[in-house]
Amino acid sequence: MSEFIQLHMLVSYPPSNLNRDDLGKPKTARMGGAQRLRVSSQSLKRAWRESEIFQEAFDGHLGIRTKEMGWQVYRALKSGQGLADVLAENESAPVRPAIEEKKAVAWAQQIAGRFGKLKKPKDSKDDDEKVDPEKQKKESLCVEQMVHFSPAEIAAIDDLLGRLAEGGKKPEEKDLELLRAERTGVDIAMFGRMLAASPAFNCDAAVQVAHAITVHKVAVEDDYFTAVDDLNHRDEDSGAGHVGQAEFAAGLFYAYLCVNRDLLAENLDGDEELTDRGVEALVEAAAKVGPKGKQNSFASRAYASYILAERGSEQPRSLSVAFLKPVEGDDYLTAAVDELRTTRQNMEKVYGACADGCVEMNAATGEGSLDEVLAFVTGDHA
Repeated sequence: MSEFIQLHMLVSYPPSNLNRDDLGKPKTARMGGAQRLRVSSQSLKRAWRESEIFQEAFDGHLGIRTKEMGWQVYRALKSGQGLADVLAENESAPVRPAIEEKKAVAWAQQIAGRFGKLKKPKDSKDDDEKVDPEKQKKESLCVEQMVHFSPAEIAAIDDLLGRLAEGGKKPEEKDLELLRAERTGVDIAMFGRMLAASPAFNCDAAVQVAHAITVHKVAVEDDYFTAVDDLNHRDEDSGAGHVGQAEFAAGLFYAYLCVNRDLLAENLDGDEELTDRGVEALVEAAAKVGPKGKQNSFASRAYASYILAERGSEQPRSLSVAFLKPVEGDDYLTAAVDELRTTRQNMEKVYGACADGCVEMNAATGEGSLDEVLAFVTGDHA
């Protein structure tokens, strides 16, 4: 049986709109017959992947998920810049000869096509609708589905661009074997990758993330707001310069994630040091980083108030059932911690030990610490 690391967290967000639905409202879900706020796992994972914690911990080991790699390859061919500089939007000097427009488009399409099916550019529907040639060209260089490129694949593409620029000839079939099985991307090792056309290069996710959900019932509220025009001196009009409406809600969320540590190590080709660094950065990011939705309007940055970390080889289980009945009262956090502890204890009574060990951190009472949690999740393992 694999070793699992499970994290149960309680995070309180003030009025905010962390993760919006198609209408711009905070995402919700019904649980236990009551409406709850919800933050999707995709939203959480993106926030963690883009956090400074990940950037600092995994310099050179993070991939890029995009449909636009072909467009970036085209820009690198046209300018002669290194692909890494183009991706980072650095204004660097050319490192190789620039390629003429027609060849750059054709070669970039060949390269992008190895990672996914190319888009078909939209045609003009009528004479009044003019097609933007540059936009059409960009579409022709993008693939239909997002692709997660590993650092090794980005380096392989850049190496090919150098050879193409020096040789001046189109890539041959063997040159386009750019997919890499070597696992250099920690984010890919954690969250997985699926390439429908090249399943041999898929990667099973070693980290499972639940949608975070409030432990109490929630009503989404409307914020009617106005903005004042600084140059309106009320000589003729005393009204607002702008009026608008935004929806928001506040809540205490239960968040759960599960790491299959053995699979993570396997995905990283057995690199134990990188595996521990990955677990540590993931737990720290999960404790400190949340979604950025409407961040400038709400400043909803929050750290986890409570963390329960577990390790062991038993079949993992979420403790979300603790909140099937919405928490009530005037101290949600204390009540939610009590519900989590009670549910865990009762689970162990009927199933036996569900983990080999656990640690807690409670920021409300000052018990435990994040350092203790990090030491626990990266300590000696089975």
